[in-house]
Amino acid sequence: MDYNLMREFADSWGLLAMALFFVACIAFALRPGGKTHADQAARIPLKDD
Repeated sequence: MDYNLMREFADSWGLLAMALFFVACIAFALRPGGKTHADQAARIPLKDD
C-alpha cells in the first residue's frame, strides 16, 4: 500500500475509531453501578486471605 493512502485512512477512519473507543470507555466507566464494582476492585489488594 502507498504511504499516502495509509495516511488518509488513519486521518479519517482511524481517528473516528479512536474517538468512538474513547467515548465507549468513558461511558463504561460512568455506567450505573460502576462505582460499586470499582470500589470492590480497589479493595482486592488489601484483602487478607
